[in-house]
Amino acid sequence: MEYILNTNQLREYAPMLKAGDRVVLSGTVYTSRDAAHKRITQFIEQGRELPYSLNDAVIYYAGPTPAPEGLAVGSCGPTTSGRMDVYAPDFLDRGVAAMVGKGERSKAVCDAIIRNKAVYLCAIGGAGALASKCITSCEVIAFEDLGCESVKRLSFDRFPLTVAVDCSGGNIFQR
Repeated sequence: MEYILNTNQLREYAPMLKAGDRVVLSGTVYTSRDAAHKRITQFIEQGRELPYSLNDAVIYYAGPTPAPEGLAVGSCGPTTSGRMDVYAPDFLDRGVAAMVGKGERSKAVCDAIIRNKAVYLCAIGGAGALASKCITSCEVIAFEDLGCESVKRLSFDRFPLTVAVDCSGGNIFQR
């Protein structure tokens, strides 16, 4: 199946999405990789305000490069998601609706996806220049000192993705 969705529809549609389905996604997405995840976790532990609400958030494991003339970002391909597996179950338990990245996830992450009725979406690795054409805005919102790994708010416009792990336990990596 193919779904054309906005990020604010992912929680509602998650029970219908099945591993292998295609999702063409538009809406607000937050970039965050391991260094930013570590800081966000520290903020949670310290009771500090987070740079964005995790409730119903969509996190893209990416570190966009600087934007060339005429584009919102430079290359913006997915990072290997397994690097965030230590943090992902807690983020999902705190309300994250979806994660976007590449590669397999640990059993703990897959269990948290099922438990929280969330979804893990894969983007095509190695196609960061093409992915950037589906991003219409990019704003650094936290941890600017991390450079390309800072937390950014992106606007996706028809970003092509594949459901990799669905909330029923379907997993394209375990067929």
